[in-house]
Amino acid sequence: MTIDHIDLSRIDLNLLVALDALLAERSVTRAASRIGIGQSAMSSALARLRLLFGDELLTRAPEGMRPTPRALALAEPVRALLRQVQVLVRRDEAFDPRTVVRTFTISLPDSTEVLLGPRLLAYLRREAPGVSLLLRSIDRAHILQEIDADRVDLAIDLSFHGQMHHTQRLLYRDSYVCLFNAELVGLAPPISLDDYLRFPHVLTSLRETAHGVVDDALARLGLRRTLAVTSPRFLAVPFLVRSAPVLTTMHARLAHLFAATLGLTVSPAPVALEDVAVAMLWHASYDDDPAHRWLRDLLRHLADEAPAFS
Repeated sequence: MTIDHIDLSRIDLNLLVALDALLAERSVTRAASRIGIGQSAMSSALARLRLLFGDELLTRAPEGMRPTPRALALAEPVRALLRQVQVLVRRDEAFDPRTVVRTFTISLPDSTEVLLGPRLLAYLRREAPGVSLLLRSIDRAHILQEIDADRVDLAIDLSFHGQMHHTQRLLYRDSYVCLFNAELVGLAPPISLDDYLRFPHVLTSLRETAHGVVDDALARLGLRRTLAVTSPRFLAVPFLVRSAPVLTTMHARLAHLFAATLGLTVSPAPVALEDVAVAMLWHASYDDDPAHRWLRDLLRHLADEAPAFS
């Protein structure tokens, strides 16, 4: 389609910046603060946007401001357009991690934070001191909305069910092993299936349900295990295991880290379990953002450097 430069010149493209902020925050006050203007100026921008699109765009509701169907349809194209403009004007700028100043918000489980966080922080302080991190617990129920609202730059988890405007890439693969306090359970690796079922287990479940992949695998064999504790926090598990005659089954990289730190024992799991794939997810509008791409490459490099166990 041919561009009508005269018609386009009559449109204040800064209104699209205001629209993106309004749709992300769903509040005139917060949207104004987000882009650094006054509340009255944002109210004026909203009025002009309503005239431009011939739609209310945002209406008052008990929970704040609710976007209309027209506004929801505009959200992704506007976000993609603004990201393309930003990349376009920055394309000739040489990206240098040593001088960039930026905060990345990463949503991830504490298991990945323990595995990659220390080396990531050490690298940033050494090579990119202007980069800071805001690490948040992964909220699987709302992570896609947080990505779309630009509240999270990057998410890391076992799996995602993203949409067309999300990009997902493998970060690393891992296997399952068993972890226990050998002094309390009186076992040495490799443990048998009988021993595996004889002791109660500690389960980590982010869904906070007393059922996991091990229970599915055992059910296929017509077997069940006894659960002593179910916790949503990976970091609590090794301390629970160290204190009582129990077993836990977890990702191998994390288990070997805990074993080396707390004097625990690792054994192959005596039941067949599929390896897991840990992935990164982000909004596709960040695909070509130099700093974002640098962070993703760095995380993959650090994950590749981490020892893999079987």
